[in-house]
Amino acid sequence: MHLTKERIASARVAVSTIFFLNGAVFASWYARLPEIQEGLEIGPGALGIALLGAPLGLLLAQPLAGAVVARRGSRPLLAAAPPIMATVVLPALAADTATLLAATAVVGAANGTLDIAMNAQGMALERAGQRHILGSLHAAFSFGALTGAGLAGLAIAAGLPPVAHLAACAAAGAAVAVIASRHLLPAAADARPGAPRLARPSAQLTALGAIAFCALLAEGSVFDWSAIYLASEAGASDALAPAGLAAFSLAMGVGRLASDALAARHGGPRVARASGVVAAAGLALALGLATPAGGVAGFALMGIGLSALFPLSLRAAGQDPERSGPALAAVSTVGYAGFLTGPPAIGLLAEATDLRTALAPVCLLLLLAAALATHLRRPVPAPAVPG
Repeated sequence: MHLTKERIASARVAVSTIFFLNGAVFASWYARLPEIQEGLEIGPGALGIALLGAPLGLLLAQPLAGAVVARRGSRPLLAAAPPIMATVVLPALAADTATLLAATAVVGAANGTLDIAMNAQGMALERAGQRHILGSLHAAFSFGALTGAGLAGLAIAAGLPPVAHLAACAAAGAAVAVIASRHLLPAAADARPGAPRLARPSAQLTALGAIAFCALLAEGSVFDWSAIYLASEAGASDALAPAGLAAFSLAMGVGRLASDALAARHGGPRVARASGVVAAAGLALALGLATPAGGVAGFALMGIGLSALFPLSLRAAGQDPERSGPALAAVSTVGYAGFLTGPPAIGLLAEATDLRTALAPVCLLLLLAAALATHLRRPVPAPAVPG
């Protein structure tokens, strides 16, 4: 399929917009969780159970989304972005723990579906334009999440109820997504009607999944534990404790903007290897100094290192156009399994030791990801499940 430069550029703006909206809209409901919890009058244990719905829904939806992308292309799923984004209202409508669990499961499934479709469209654009762009797309997501969190803070300060705020986010996101979806690549750009629905793990695909697992586990550890670590172990004030996550998120967004050019110039394996080492060094700095300034600086360095790892693993998985959707789904699902299981495991280990000790193994996992970086060198088609 021949696509003009103008058509490719237009599609890149469109999918970048959807990445940004996904980050902004789905980050918004997390910011309203304390009020949702308070309104339901449930404790932290019940909230933790209810929140399991989001990652579980995501893990179940992503393989299905990969199968749809393989047969029909990414555009049909991206065209469904407006109703997908509307699901963020559901947690605010929950009446009890059970309905909140169901709501978060739907949100997680919706987010997971959109995640696979976005990355598949990004890979189709990389192939069409013959240039690295996946890192910049993930940067759009990171900056979208920062924007969503910031707007949520303004909404809370203005006294806007969660339902009204989330409905406004969903409506605005849906309206922009409708316009953006008109400029995406056609379904034929990545649809393979005779392609397999699922990819069985080859040695390379398994290694890519391991890299994604380590990267997202490390990311989840920062999201869940950085503020607690700074407050309990590094002596940060309540006002300063969230600065570690803010520095991490900003550094990750900036790092992703640079990751495409670095990968194009130096190759994915070399960049991924350096990324894992830098991320491990950043966390080691935060844990070693155990001061507020050292913690914030360490988490920022960790964000720079982690910025490239997950996009690079997805790029390597999705390079074969015949298996891009299923392979992306396989690697992404394994990665989010790390995001799901890592933070609770850190909590259990911290219960037996302390949080500083519990976070230390994450450094080793990041070094493992660096050691596996050689598997990004050349895409090897995975054996597939016919369908």
